[in-house]
Amino acid sequence: MKSNKAVVQLLSPKPEEGAALEIAPLVHEILSRLGEDPRREGLSRTPRRVEQALRFLTSGYRMDVAKIVNGALYDVKYDEMVVVKDIEFFSMCEHHMLPFYGKMHVAYLPKNKVIGLSKIPRIVDVFARRLQIQERLTQQVARTIQEAVDPVGVGVICEARHFCIMMRGVEKQHSGAMTSAMLGAFRTRKDTRDEFLALVNHKTTGF
Repeated sequence: MKSNKAVVQLLSPKPEEGAALEIAPLVHEILSRLGEDPRREGLSRTPRRVEQALRFLTSGYRMDVAKIVNGALYDVKYDEMVVVKDIEFFSMCEHHMLPFYGKMHVAYLPKNKVIGLSKIPRIVDVFARRLQIQERLTQQVARTIQEAVDPVGVGVICEARHFCIMMRGVEKQHSGAMTSAMLGAFRTRKDTRDEFLALVNHKTTGF
């Protein structure tokens, strides 16, 4: 098993040198090349706003998985499935830099430890707030939980809608994409996968 430090190095790339350079002047230039006047009232502050938005939307590059987990691993005698479902997320497609958004369902089978429940949505955010493709995002969340918790297995299902499909290209507003990553028992045992799917599809009341 890799150490948490090794996981961070593998899955949390740092921005390249020069990433702190201002983005706003480049947005100003883009607006000009699109035929707009970036000095007019409605656009005069847009370059700075776009810079702030992009830095927030890509803040996952500057997040540290080890600091997020931060010792929230607990010795508990529990060997049944843990599921956190309907984790909302947003991300940006690395091909067109348009948003995609959806929800993720994450499950694991503990071996010796459990992780604080709030840490799972935070791990999702680490990787969602980067330029992404849905397939990689799904795998990164699963691999990170596997490395951090060392469970018997991890299952992740991701459902998303992509603006690069909805707004351009084929322009299909109602199509969605589903991806999954199954590790350990979730890959090798059909009964484990079936239980995961049943729990994800179960409609709860009273929340």
